[in-house]
Amino acid sequence: MSETLAIDVRGMTKRFGERTAVDHVDLAVREGEICGFLGPNGSGKTTFIRMLCGLLQADEGSGTCLGRDVICESEDIKRQVGYMTQRFSFWEDLSIRENLDFVARMYFVKNRREAVNESLERLGLAGRKDQLAGQLSGGWKQRLALAACMIHRPRLLLLDEPTAGVDPKARREFWEEIHQLAGQGLTFLVTTHYMDEAERCHRLAFILNGRLLTHGKVDEVIEGGGLTTWSVGGPDLISLAAQLRGRPGVEQAVAFGGTLHVSGGDPAALERAIASFRSGSYEWRQIESGLEDVFIHFMDASRGKVSP
Repeated sequence: MSETLAIDVRGMTKRFGERTAVDHVDLAVREGEICGFLGPNGSGKTTFIRMLCGLLQADEGSGTCLGRDVICESEDIKRQVGYMTQRFSFWEDLSIRENLDFVARMYFVKNRREAVNESLERLGLAGRKDQLAGQLSGGWKQRLALAACMIHRPRLLLLDEPTAGVDPKARREFWEEIHQLAGQGLTFLVTTHYMDEAERCHRLAFILNGRLLTHGKVDEVIEGGGLTTWSVGGPDLISLAAQLRGRPGVEQAVAFGGTLHVSGGDPAALERAIASFRSGSYEWRQIESGLEDVFIHFMDASRGKVSP
C-alpha cells in the first residue's frame, strides 16, 4: 500500500443555518486504502463525502484530495472521483448497457463503446447487458452502480452505504471486488452501518454529531475504546441483564445468541457491579470487546451518559 495520501484534509466544516453538520473533521487516507467511515444516521458522513468530491462547498477547512486543493480545485477532483450514492440513482427503463453508455457520455469517456464493454466484463454484467435496470435485484443494481461510478477510471471511490438492503452473499462478493480494486491502487472511503463490513476495512473513522471521535486500524479503535467486556452464560439471562443495567460501571448488557455481553469503561467499577453475580449458576468469561460495543461506548460517552 502506498504511503502517498489520497485524502489529506483538516478542519473540514459545513453549516446549514445554525446547525453544524460537519465540525472541523481531519482525515487522512492513503492510496490503495479502504477507509470505513462510520456513524449513525445524521452524523455528517454524507455531507463530508459531498464536500470531498466538490458537490458541497466547505465553510471552513483545507487540504487535498488526489493532490488537488479541496476548496479551489473541486472541478478537477470531480473528474477523478467515483461517487456511489445511498439510493440507486440510475434509469430503470434503460438497460444495463444503456445506463453505462449514458454515464460514459457524461464523463466524455474516450473509446466509449470499448470502455462500456470492459466495464460489463469486469463486473460480470455482460450476460445481463440488455436487461432493464428496473428488473434487477438489489445485488445486481449494486454491481451496475459500481460499474457506472468506475466507467471514467477514477482514482478514488466514495461509496455511501453501498450494501444497504443487499443479501449477505452479494455483500460478500461486493467486498471481495472492493479489495481486488484496492489491490490495484484504487482508494475507497466507504460508509456503512454493518460492523462485519467495517472490520474488512484497512482503517476506520467514526463520526458523531459532525465530530470525528476516533480513527485508526480496527484493533487500534477497539483498544482505544478502553472497554472491558464479559461474556455470561447461564439461565434466565434476560432477568440478569435487567438487574445489571443501570448499575454503576455497567454500560451495556446485551444478548448475543445464548450468552450475555456485559461491558463497561471502568474495569474496577464493572467488577464491583458484577461481583454478586459471579457465583452460582452463571459462567463468566472475559472476552475482547467487539467493534459494535466500542462504538456504542463512544456514542454514550459523547452524549455524556458515561465518562469518556
